[in-house]
Amino acid sequence: MSKARLNALSDGVFAILLTILILEFKPVNIHPGGLLPLMLKQGPLFAMYVMSYVYVGTSWLFHHDYFIYVKKTNRTLNILNLFLLFTVTLVNYAMVLIIEALTNGNHLDIQIGIIVYDLVAMLISFSFLILYRYLEHHPELQNFTGIKDHYSRIRSDPARSVTIYGASIIASFFSNILAGILLIGGVIFHFVAYLRYSQVIKIGVKKNSVK
Repeated sequence: MSKARLNALSDGVFAILLTILILEFKPVNIHPGGLLPLMLKQGPLFAMYVMSYVYVGTSWLFHHDYFIYVKKTNRTLNILNLFLLFTVTLVNYAMVLIIEALTNGNHLDIQIGIIVYDLVAMLISFSFLILYRYLEHHPELQNFTGIKDHYSRIRSDPARSVTIYGASIIASFFSNILAGILLIGGVIFHFVAYLRYSQVIKIGVKKNSVK
């Protein structure tokens, strides 16, 4: 499979996932004068959708920049990419669970929903970590060199994400609010990690263009 076909498949999966996230907001019967109360009630659910959209969108940005770093693919990298896509598609399931839990307002359901979302997020970060390490050990697949010193500062960011989501799981046994804050913090760090990775890729592209 060529790199172009791999990117086309991946972009398609991300595009579909970003689209179906909003489908969880189903039409409901609204009594006259009841629109505003309904919107206020759905506020936390919409916030969950926004967080998931940002998370999946950031994962797509990560994926895009990662394959700028890739010169060519092989069978193993294709399989690892499929695994990454699988983990990202689980976000919709995790989001639905939390939305249902928030709608019901049950403490245990919310805890379980948070734990499932954390587990999915950990799996996504772990899949990125595998991609990072695989490319490190296969320089023949790298599109450019000369960024080792810069890359060394961000190579453990996926592992840091796993740690944050793990802390959220532990916190859920004491406080759903604290667990939720850590979960949101993990998504924010995911975006920050993308910015850090993107900067390294820009350095590599610049050095490569000079050559």
